[in-house]
Amino acid sequence: MFRERTPLTKRIKEAIHPTPIRQRINECLFKLKVQQRKLERTAYHMQQRDQALYGKCVLAVQGKNTELASMYANECAELRKMAKVVLHSELALEQVTLRLETVHQFGDIACTMMPVASVVRALRTQLESVMPEVSLELAEVNEALEELTVQVGETTETSIDLSASSEESQKILQEANAVAEQKMKERFPDLPTIPAREARM
Repeated sequence: MFRERTPLTKRIKEAIHPTPIRQRINECLFKLKVQQRKLERTAYHMQQRDQALYGKCVLAVQGKNTELASMYANECAELRKMAKVVLHSELALEQVTLRLETVHQFGDIACTMMPVASVVRALRTQLESVMPEVSLELAEVNEALEELTVQVGETTETSIDLSASSEESQKILQEANAVAEQKMKERFPDLPTIPAREARM
């Protein structure tokens, strides 16, 4: 998927009059929260859609219409796969925004930025096929965060420990995944058992 990189005029302007780092972090935060709300709304609509399909599946099982029940069960299963991706991304973005919000001291920024950028990059890839418009927005935020990471590293002369950063980003994604698993169990009931169709004579 192609995307526009930062326009040249904007980059020149940024080179002459750089935006203060904290202001740029706030801009990234704002964009991340907008995407988080989009994911939250999508997760809610998916849950509503699943409830409707689940209800139809139960009715089809009760009416002994195994073919229809299987169709609804398959639709539910596909929807739940996408719902998990959306939910996981929403929760991971929540973690990322919390980390960015708690950056108080300038020195802390360098340590926080790298794992945050890694998580945003991972979510961008994960959402590409499920919610392409959110993936595109996250690609822009990721670019801004990576630029900030380099700039902060140069300004503070901080050497960023890449292995520690990678561990931190994995931890964020794993925690979000564990919570997403739990929420999926709470929000999406187990599908009813569909009896095997009797063999025709």
